[in-house]
Amino acid sequence: MRLSARVDYALRAAAELAAAGAGPTTVGELAKEQDMPPKYLENILLQMRRAGLVRGQRGPEGGYVLARPAAQISLADVIRAVDGPLANVRGERPEHVGYRGPAESLQQVWIALRATERSILEEVTLEQVANGALPERVRQLAADPAAWD
Repeated sequence: MRLSARVDYALRAAAELAAAGAGPTTVGELAKEQDMPPKYLENILLQMRRAGLVRGQRGPEGGYVLARPAAQISLADVIRAVDGPLANVRGERPEHVGYRGPAESLQQVWIALRATERSILEEVTLEQVANGALPERVRQLAADPAAWD
């Protein structure tokens, strides 16, 4: 799985907002805390706002807040908001890609890969990331030394 800088920044900013609680956080504060370019981050937050994940508040006390509780926003929600479907092949959903001959079973591999990604990314919430309380299954997978190779 390859995560774009856009996804990485979106997830890090969302984790910061989850940790911040109910008060708004400015783009500048988010960018500084996570060492990200503010202009790029602003565009990402606009995408997240359009997807209904964050709300913007204007004014001197303005900034961004999560649009719903962090426990109700999965990592998959954030990724889809800024990068589209979780798994694609040449920009197509795996079920729309066809192969012939010896390569025909590749479609099943891509669909299985997507299912595996979903099983983790839809289970882990922003609250869990912000609190460092990841699900046991995720911690076990990450604890396997082979996972780090």
